[in-house]
Amino acid sequence: MAKISYYTEEGFNKLKNELNDMKTKGRTEIARQIAEARDKGDLSENAEYDAAKDAQGMHEMKIAKLEEILSIARVIDESSIDNSQVSVLSKVKIKNRKNGMEVTYTLVSEEEADLKTGKISVGSPIGKGLLGKKVGETTEIKVPAGMMEFEVLNISRFLE
Repeated sequence: MAKISYYTEEGFNKLKNELNDMKTKGRTEIARQIAEARDKGDLSENAEYDAAKDAQGMHEMKIAKLEEILSIARVIDESSIDNSQVSVLSKVKIKNRKNGMEVTYTLVSEEEADLKTGKISVGSPIGKGLLGKKVGETTEIKVPAGMMEFEVLNISRFLE
């Protein structure tokens, strides 16, 4: 059994829309490319046709992967999140104990992670190290640069 992934409503809808686009526009475009290549003659020596068929296979694999992701995806009711400890969709303000730098992250699923917007995966080293922590607690987390110690300063909901 595959592991369930939790998403914000926004992230879940983005995946559904992407899948819909791939099934409609994407398939239509690939069918057009195949028909165009077929019109160019002998299929046994037609590299364009082979490339279009390969692209079709890759496209169908991507569709199957997205369908699989959506089949195990669950939307989290953000109002039911317990802010007393860090969990999925928690917005966490942490302080690096070594250099005093403060940063705020939102813990999300791997597919929604985007460091530029402050969203980190619950499966990342920092995400895993923060799960279950409460305000005031410190945690040592092994990151590629070595061990880092963080203090949890604040926990709030994703939308706050």
